[in-house]
Amino acid sequence: MGLANGLTVLRILLIPVFVTLLVDRKPGWALLVFSIAALTDLLDGWVARYQGMQSRLGAFLDPMADKMLLMASFVTLTYLKALPFWITAVVITRDAMLLIGALIVHMVGVRIYPRPTWIGKAATFFQILTVLAGLGARWFQLPLSPKPIVWVAAIFTVVSGLQYIVQGMRFLNAAHAAEHEEHESSLFRE
Repeated sequence: MGLANGLTVLRILLIPVFVTLLVDRKPGWALLVFSIAALTDLLDGWVARYQGMQSRLGAFLDPMADKMLLMASFVTLTYLKALPFWITAVVITRDAMLLIGALIVHMVGVRIYPRPTWIGKAATFFQILTVLAGLGARWFQLPLSPKPIVWVAAIFTVVSGLQYIVQGMRFLNAAHAAEHEEHESSLFRE
């Protein structure tokens, strides 16, 4: 499996621990577990590049682990009234649209290997900050208002969702053009 994928699996395994600690009102421990999970996200990519062990499994698991951790965080923090419902709806809607789009593209028979964009990375960064701000403002009485961070996260989340939709449309159009070209060339061979 390799160290990078092992770190990703660890992040996935930490999700129920984080959620349980939040629900049991142990915010300090929850913050520690979330921080460890976020650290594994930084480390797994670095380890994969450093060791030259980037894999298709890792390319699938890493973003999936990120989505699972963030969705679980947003849903739980919204349930506990530490974050507003609307930001959770924005994050989940974008990720659901991306998942449905990827399934449609796959069902059409197109293989896609989307690369993360800087806007997508910024959206993830601000989503993580939103989770940390929600934790900090709610349980640690920090003078930090999560509202500006929530709005920035929402903007980057929506823009990155639109950007990924445009990328998906380009993949579909390129596949359609290639299929049309192949059909045209087969007519000339007959």
